[in-house]
Amino acid sequence: SEGDRHVHLTPLLSNGWTMVPGRDAITKTVRLPSFPHAVALYSAIACHAERLNHHPEWANVYDRVEVTWSTHDAGGLTMLDIEMAGIFDGLLAGIGSTVQV
Repeated sequence: SEGDRHVHLTPLLSNGWTMVPGRDAITKTVRLPSFPHAVALYSAIACHAERLNHHPEWANVYDRVEVTWSTHDAGGLTMLDIEMAGIFDGLLAGIGSTVQV
């Protein structure tokens, strides 16, 4: 419902996530301290994605990572996307202040 979307998306949108124009998807771009940090982040997300059988659209150029969540089977955002965005943010919080959004 629109109410559920508002409740669950508002915290993400206030934490650097944005809606993808023309799609029902959310995206976030972060810059990490180094390429190994970006690879480590991807590896950590990959473990969660495999466990939940829900995989991101991902782009990486050196220390910059862009991730997009949308459930293709559902044609847009689901609670699984919200959960994975939260996991992503939790992993970023573990890296600390070295992350630039």
